[in-house]
Amino acid sequence: MATTEYDVVIIGAGPAGLAAGLYAARARRKTILIEKNVTGGQVAVTAVIENYPGIHEVNGFDLGQQMQTQAEKYGLEMAYSTVESIAPQADGRHLIKTGDEDYLAKAVIVTAGADYVRLGIPGEDRLTGYGVSYCATCDAAFFRDMPTVVVGGGDSALDEGLFVTRYASSVTVIHRRDELRAGAYLQERAFAEPKMNFIWDTVVEEVQGDKEVDSLKLRNLKTGAITELPTKAMFVFIGHNPNSSFLEGLLDMDAGKHVIVNDWMDTNVPGIFAAGEIRVNAAKQVITSAGDGATAAIRADHYITDHFDNEK
Repeated sequence: MATTEYDVVIIGAGPAGLAAGLYAARARRKTILIEKNVTGGQVAVTAVIENYPGIHEVNGFDLGQQMQTQAEKYGLEMAYSTVESIAPQADGRHLIKTGDEDYLAKAVIVTAGADYVRLGIPGEDRLTGYGVSYCATCDAAFFRDMPTVVVGGGDSALDEGLFVTRYASSVTVIHRRDELRAGAYLQERAFAEPKMNFIWDTVVEEVQGDKEVDSLKLRNLKTGAITELPTKAMFVFIGHNPNSSFLEGLLDMDAGKHVIVNDWMDTNVPGIFAAGEIRVNAAKQVITSAGDGATAAIRADHYITDHFDNEK
């Protein structure tokens, strides 16, 4: 299998990876970005983004394409494959193995992102971006004075649900158990919020609607009763999985498998950086991921200067 050498290899073409690609390419570093699915990552399935500074409103897929085109203008290369492993080499470089080709890099920026845990029910994928959401900060404002639903019972569900109450006429929390898993303080705030109400021991069986969410089909886990709940939005917060399995045993991670980095996106392995939703304490917004990517690329450029530019 062929091995191609690069200054910078970036793994994952979400906002963090695309911003890193732009900055690395503009720094005159030979750079390739490897993506396993579609350019833009989670952004690509977002119907409307209206909180990216300087852009009043944009389709998520279009924003990803614009980011790619901009970076390619400065020399960024793209490859579509799945990264299987990263192996540090004796000379300080890193070997990145994919199913199609191997790459040797002076610096690696991991921007593989994270996937929201989905319910896996009919209508969920079809109506994602049209009432089904995994980010209240991103989408709550679209549902001003409308009834909404939050699925989940942990800290994220209540925290994001409380944010939704700033806009929605009501927030119904649907939880499969008869008590919440969130911390006591969040529970106190949620139970005291007049716009919030709760449906216990219940799961969502189907998201219903033609071009947008109209209602949810619910099933009570204790009685088996099927009911229908009218709503205009379903926010799902049942988990968040970083795409970091290929890094286990190489990079330090927290209990949730997020990569541990410092303020410059350095990992515990010299020459490997991590940015965006795969890292610890990420804000999970397009703008913050892009900022992470830019920071990582600037740091990678400095790293290459310090460790490789004086090679004989």
